[in-house]
Order: sequence, then structure tokens, then C-alpha cells
Amino acid sequence: MQFVSTMTIALAIAGPAAAAATPALPVPAGVKNVVIVPDAFVDGSSWRLVHDILWLKGYKVSIVQPSHTTLDDDVAATRKVLFDQVGPVVLVGHGIGGSAISIAGAGDKVKALVYVAALQPAVGENARQLNASMPPASNSLRTNWLGTSYFDPARYHADLAADLPQNRTNIMAASQVPITQATLNAASWGDAWRDKPSYAVVATEDRYLNPDLQRWMYKRAGAKVTEVKASHAVYISKPHEVANVIEQAALNAR
Repeated sequence: MQFVSTMTIALAIAGPAAAAATPALPVPAGVKNVVIVPDAFVDGSSWRLVHDILWLKGYKVSIVQPSHTTLDDDVAATRKVLFDQVGPVVLVGHGIGGSAISIAGAGDKVKALVYVAALQPAVGENARQLNASMPPASNSLRTNWLGTSYFDPARYHADLAADLPQNRTNIMAASQVPITQATLNAASWGDAWRDKPSYAVVATEDRYLNPDLQRWMYKRAGAKVTEVKASHAVYISKPHEVANVIEQAALNAR
């Protein structure tokens, strides 16, 4: 597992006074705003490493906190964060977050889309349908009496993030954000990737979202694809590789 630079760690420990004393961060070329929409079964803080890598390069990174109660709600939460950005944006989605960015990314402010082991539905397709078309290596989702699905904590490490330490995945399982059947079954009403450049990361060891399904969706979209040997938690286990794809999208955006 790769870690962020010692500069980031030092700033976190030393606090605001040390941060104020550091040199100004660089101003990147191209798009400077990055908005990230996380998957279900995690929370936004799991994107810390990618956030810090991009922040140190001068990008403004914002992370949506979707409820996964309905797809409408996830799209609305994404649009709210997009509205707050000053200037053009690269919009990133992971897992079900790919469904949200495919709809919310239609606005002029979004210049490129990045799918990180994410769903990339066409209009009329839903998450359950796509997953069933090429079933994953495991099925560790459990559904409670309310009809809300969550990832089995006993299988979380093996099936969602096997390339992370067990003590890391224990807290991730305990803090996971579940997803409703309404969200999984909601048909997409937008596919912004048809009109905008898209980039994609295939997690080749993904046991939750079939890597072959990822490849099929991304080929259909004409996305620029990067394959990374990693679990579904590729953005945590290989943050530099994921950050590089996001940066490439930002540099090439028009």
C-alpha cells in the first residue's frame, strides 16, 4: 500500500500554524476542481489518500456524501457540490457513484468524467441489471428487514478490500453506508459519458464489481482505460494510480 508524502503527515500533526508557514501550493494546469462521489458500503473519508495527493498538487478536491437512499438523492447531493465549485470540474465516481455522475455530469461545468471501478449505465439501465449481466466473484450483500442492503462485515475484507490490512477494513465495515433497493433498481435517466470525455480505472482483482463488466461498460463508452491490479477499494490500496488518472483527465479537459 502506498502512502501520501511526509509533508502531508507533518501538516496533519503540526496543525494550522505549520500549514500557514508552508510554501503556497502549486497551481495546476487545466481543470482545478475535482468532485468525488463515493460508492455504497464506505464513507467519504475513505478517499483521504487520493484527496491529499491531489491537494498537494494544487487541486481543490470536494467529496460528496451520498445517502444512497434513492438515485435522485445521490444526484441531488452531487449537483449541490457541483454548484458550489468555481470553475470547471472533473467529476469522479466509484461503484454506484458512477450512476450518479452519469446523470449529474451533464451540466456544462463538468468537463470530464472518471469512473473508478464504477458502474457506467446507459439510459434505462440500473445497477442491479448491470451487476446481474456479469455476476461478480462473490455475493456478500445482506439485506435487513427494511430492505436495505449492506456488505457482510465478516466478508468485507476478503470480498471488498482484500489488499488492505484487516484493521483498516474493520473500521470501514463498521462505518459503511448501506444502500436501498430503490437505488439499486432505479433506471438511469442520463448518460453524460456519451457527450463528454471519460476515463476509467478497472480494478482487475475486484470481487464485487466484475472486472469484465467494467471493461465492457468502459469500452462501450470509449473511455480511456487504465487497469490496476487491485480490489474494489483500488482508490485506497493504489491511490497514486487513481490520482494519476484523475489528474490526466484534468490536464486534458477542454
